[in-house]
Amino acid sequence: MSLTDQINTDIKEAMKARDKEKLGVLRDIKSKLLNEATSGNGEIDEAKENKIILKLHKQRMDTYNVYKDEGREDLAKQEHFEADILENYMPKMLDESEVKAEVEKAIAELGAEGPQDMGKVMGKLTKDLSGKADGKLIANFVKESLNK
Repeated sequence: MSLTDQINTDIKEAMKARDKEKLGVLRDIKSKLLNEATSGNGEIDEAKENKIILKLHKQRMDTYNVYKDEGREDLAKQEHFEADILENYMPKMLDESEVKAEVEKAIAELGAEGPQDMGKVMGKLTKDLSGKADGKLIANFVKESLNK
């Protein structure tokens, strides 16, 4: 079942359960997916779906942190609730050891020898691990490995 189909099914369930908060988040996801589909060729692949979900989650978490810093617990709670719902649709992320292994593999494949090759390694890894790992984590491991 594709992500769009899963979202549609969950929207129906939320409507039946009269869960307005969850329904609002699901409709937001669906609208973003439809916007992407209509701006392109009519269909979006799994990578684009994952990218949209990750972007929405990051936006919610950034907003949550801003509200927390401002002392607006009511709004922060709502953003965190929405981020939690989005996490159900996020792709499985690689853990640190898996990311480290991918970094070492890419460095060996490209024959990278020092910090001057960081761009080359990062280019490959960002493409390969898109939606599967945090870019900052990848960059830290690449920097650490190339500076040895």
